[in-house]
Amino acid sequence: MKPLFKWGAAGVAVLVVVAGAAWVSQRGTKVQIAPVVRTGIVQSVVATGRLNAPARMDIGAEVTATVLEVKVREGDRVKAGDLLMHLSDAEARAALMQARAALVEARGRATQQATVTAPVANQAVVQAEAAFKAAERDFQRTRDLVAKGFFSQQKLDDGQRALDTARSALESTRVQSLANQASGIEPAMAASRVAQAEAAVAVATARLERLRITSPVDAVVLARNVEPGSMAQPGRTLLALAAQGNTRIDAAVDEKHLRLLTLGMAAQAVADAFPGQRFDAKLSFIAPAVDPQRGTVDVRLDVLRPPAFLKPDMTVSVELLAGSKKDALVLPSGAVRDADREAPWVLALQDGRAVRVPVRLGLRGIGAVEILEGLQAGDEAIPQTEKALPGDRVRRGAALAPEKGTDAPAPVSR
Repeated sequence: MKPLFKWGAAGVAVLVVVAGAAWVSQRGTKVQIAPVVRTGIVQSVVATGRLNAPARMDIGAEVTATVLEVKVREGDRVKAGDLLMHLSDAEARAALMQARAALVEARGRATQQATVTAPVANQAVVQAEAAFKAAERDFQRTRDLVAKGFFSQQKLDDGQRALDTARSALESTRVQSLANQASGIEPAMAASRVAQAEAAVAVATARLERLRITSPVDAVVLARNVEPGSMAQPGRTLLALAAQGNTRIDAAVDEKHLRLLTLGMAAQAVADAFPGQRFDAKLSFIAPAVDPQRGTVDVRLDVLRPPAFLKPDMTVSVELLAGSKKDALVLPSGAVRDADREAPWVLALQDGRAVRVPVRLGLRGIGAVEILEGLQAGDEAIPQTEKALPGDRVRRGAALAPEKGTDAPAPVSR
């Protein structure tokens, strides 16, 4: 009887296990669910960038010269036109003095031409005209006397030569007088010599100014690579400046987010060195082309009110606010399948079964997505992490806490 009893007990145990398995299969696999809730959502694009000044300038010398003095150090703020450094300029100052002396001489000669040479030439014309008229009268008298036999032909020839000489002298003085008039060649040449001397002074002044290196804009000194006594040469960076003005952030955004970017969209940023201090920014530039190697598009953001702690080249995280809603149907993004394809869908829990439901998506926040069509508030979806297929019997497990979007931007993540 004992063997029969043992076999009977074993059969009962098997029946219990089979019945239990059947009962479990009837109830379905226990899965975690994600409820559809009505709440606020913010869609954002997160990127990492670097803080830059409006312009960064490398300051160098245009000529080779010894550095006499450096006026600034790293961190100094300078105004446009402030002296940054002074190079040796003894030769340049001597050249400028020489050019200025030549200019004084050229102007003096121009004054002399206008006040002395031109009047003298005019008076010479008057004298030559008088001499010509006298020679002409003497020639007439000589000719009459020769005709009457009082003088010989030689006397008439001498009178003709005197008349010709007086006429030639008159023409010469007239030419000289015309040359010295205001529209003549002599004033023009004098003015040209003055202009050349002025140009020489300008060149010498420019050469001297190149030895006084000044700041082109209001800026902050970032680096000082030179000391007094060293040799400055063209092509060598002596100082690095960051122009003051609107601080900007240069960042690279994944090209899949390009459709969300619009000029002027608001953003918030946080420096890695000061993680608890956020500041506002605004998108001001979107590159016209995508970087084919990185698959990103370069963007630039203006920092509206830069905090005092910001410094050039800081690493910052940026969250661009693409859109927001205060009242939307929101589902955790982990429950949406094929979200980046043309036909997204969710695996919904309906009447104890996993059912494939197509949906239309709206805003996408960090860890959450807006459902425009396909589900209603209170519906339950099965996350992708659960092992369930369309048509499977399932039963409700723990609810996945939804990522609630808010009217304020979500914390910047990297």
